Amino acid sequence: MTRLVRAELLKIRSTRMWLGMLALSLGFALLSLGFSIALAGTEMNGEPALPPVTDPATVRGMYASASAGTLFMMILGIIGITGEYRFQTITQAFLVTPRRYRLLAAKLVSYFLFGLAFGVATVLFTVAVAWPALAIKGGSTSLLDNDVPMILGGTVLAMGLYALVGLGLGALVRNQVAAIIIAVGWVQLVEAIVTVALPEVGQWLPAGAVRAITRTTGGFGGVGELDTLPAWGGVLLLLAYGLVFAAIAAVTTTRRDIT
Repeated sequence: MTRLVRAELLKIRSTRMWLGMLALSLGFALLSLGFSIALAGTEMNGEPALPPVTDPATVRGMYASASAGTLFMMILGIIGITGEYRFQTITQAFLVTPRRYRLLAAKLVSYFLFGLAFGVATVLFTVAVAWPALAIKGGSTSLLDNDVPMILGGTVLAMGLYALVGLGLGALVRNQVAAIIIAVGWVQLVEAIVTVALPEVGQWLPAGAVRAITRTTGGFGGVGELDTLPAWGGVLLLLAYGLVFAAIAAVTTTRRDIT
């Protein structure tokens, strides 16, 4: 099993796709963080756009900007399984490892681990930008207050679990373009609409789980007043999503004809 996991990790690293997804993840985190920095303490139409950096909610929102890139880890997971079908490398993989569940387990483990590393990189980048920005604007520079450890650790965990969601979705749909369109449409459109229209339902969606883990009550990296589960509930909910989609990947991959 260890060799299979190493082989899958090598597959991920041998392409440049992960670099592109990481660049997009960092870019979205920087964009979200930039808005928080620029709008914190300012007024729009006579009302504060965002609370000042001395407000714990603003501090949490700035560090939670790292979670803006979870979509790209999901896309990387989708590509990881759909690419095998697209280029028919799945055939050789199953010939080398006839027991499909072993190969699938190795893929799930490798993408989860890679997602954690992906999350660590995004978190470090966010801290490297947010910490000096807070120091310059007079906000808290402690990484131990304002639920910052929970936010950063939760972001790393979310990246790993979103990779499993991507693998499950890709194994279910199999068409790479269709799976990516579904993922982007769901994250950027469906979840946003449901969260605004039915916040009591939105808190049970993956985005709601991320909000709970990162201790923000707005969207990815934002602040606001939305229904949110407790942090431990968000962890369990996102873990449940990851396990459900991993089970979907297991069933669809081991039972389907690959030709």
